[in-house]
Amino acid sequence: VVRRHLLQRYEHQPFISCLAGFYSCRWKRYQRRRTEPGKCCCKTRECVFFPLLVGAFCFSLIFLYMWGEAKNDYNNFDWYNYGNLGFWFLWSLVLLIVAAILFTYITLLLVLAMCLLAEGQQLYLHWSHKIGTFLVLGFSITALFILSVLWGDQWKTVRLSFQITAPYLHIGAITIMVLLSWPVALHAIRADKKVVQVIIVGPYLAILLFLFLIPLGMYSPCIREMGTLGPKPALIGHRGAPMLAPENTEMSFQKTIEHGGDGLETDVTISYDGVPFLMHDSTLRRTTNIKEVYPNDTAQNAALFSWDTLQELNAGTWFLKDKPFSCMGSLSRADQNQAMNQSIYKLSNFLRLADSQNKLVIFDLYRPPEKHPYRNSWINRTLEVILNESGIRPHLVLWLENDMRSFVQSVAPGFQQTMGTKAPVEDLLMDNIVKLNLAYTEMSSEDIRKYAAANITTNLYVVNEPWLFSLAWCSGAHSVTTNAVHTLKDLSQPLFLMTPQQYNIMWILTDLSSVLLISLIFAL
Repeated sequence: VVRRHLLQRYEHQPFISCLAGFYSCRWKRYQRRRTEPGKCCCKTRECVFFPLLVGAFCFSLIFLYMWGEAKNDYNNFDWYNYGNLGFWFLWSLVLLIVAAILFTYITLLLVLAMCLLAEGQQLYLHWSHKIGTFLVLGFSITALFILSVLWGDQWKTVRLSFQITAPYLHIGAITIMVLLSWPVALHAIRADKKVVQVIIVGPYLAILLFLFLIPLGMYSPCIREMGTLGPKPALIGHRGAPMLAPENTEMSFQKTIEHGGDGLETDVTISYDGVPFLMHDSTLRRTTNIKEVYPNDTAQNAALFSWDTLQELNAGTWFLKDKPFSCMGSLSRADQNQAMNQSIYKLSNFLRLADSQNKLVIFDLYRPPEKHPYRNSWINRTLEVILNESGIRPHLVLWLENDMRSFVQSVAPGFQQTMGTKAPVEDLLMDNIVKLNLAYTEMSSEDIRKYAAANITTNLYVVNEPWLFSLAWCSGAHSVTTNAVHTLKDLSQPLFLMTPQQYNIMWILTDLSSVLLISLIFAL
């Protein structure tokens, strides 16, 4: 009998030993004392620490979700760090990997703790895991705080993402609550005191009720009646196709055209001798080989170089060395050779290319610095190139610069006047504005419809991720500026699209199924 009893205890040992071993680093082979459900099985210190473990899980989950949805703007984050550190590195990808590892680690600890509690075992988190928990909690809170201060607009991206992901997050949360119902019911029903039962069941039911009702407050433009979806937004290549070729080069714009882009976006600077050329940064350090050719002038403003000097620089080798996007595919040998031989592109050549392919153009025009010969005539010089040197048809130009707008309209009435900020419709019509060029974080289907009713279309920038493009499509945007023309062109419909009736059925079935399962678990 004794031998049989020991055998039974030994057969129950491996699972508990593994749980306690990973959680507490206690790999003893004897059977641990089991506590009946509903009874407290942990020391006070462990009871206090368990909420910290839950808190670390919650904050790491929030940070992972936030940073995962921020993928659309990873290039901006890396560019910001480049400006501060002086060298290019994919910090955004490193941060995503770290966030995923920390979340996985803390999730495993929480799952182990829940399993041990379900088995009636005493919790004793090893000191190394306690340090790890504090590190995860501290890292997540610090990262969220820093990003909120330096990059607060990213929370707008998170809010937008809920318009796509909320239905799936709702189903996932309900599923987790169903899985948790078993240990909750086990401990609540066997608890000795009513107060303990209320403490266990009360928060669980409150969270469950919140999840049941949260779809009532959900809004998404992608939940709409059949046949009301507007046309797919036009695609404007942001500095060309910077995932396939060096930005703002002839190759980059050719790639946009090859992949069916509807327009081209760029940045215009004026050289010291009055030649408008394409350059986004204020210096030449990131996108040329100036460090090798003129090492003492790397910090000098790009507009202070003559055009002859600019022509000496290579504007493509950096692209192969630094790889500005984490999701870049491998280039063919021919594309690599072509990229290595790119030079700084003149505005006049850019406009001729766009005109020959019947593509819209939109550009940010940078005013030259102090003591520049064209400091006060930058707009006049740019207009001279557009109207007299390039030969581009005026209706292809989306004029964005707000300075001297009335003068520009008088000399180039054919330009499509474009505004970079929201304004009352009456003011826009008074200034002959026909298009708004807005950051995607300002996306509002209501505003887009309001402007469209006055024949003012909306372009959103910079939209790279398919989910964000889908949301812009459902919101009624006329066009988007994107780094990813080659991927967005293949989307035939939004990633998330359903009728209100379909959504209501999904919501009600999910809630009813979960109520049935939870009721059965509590009844058993």
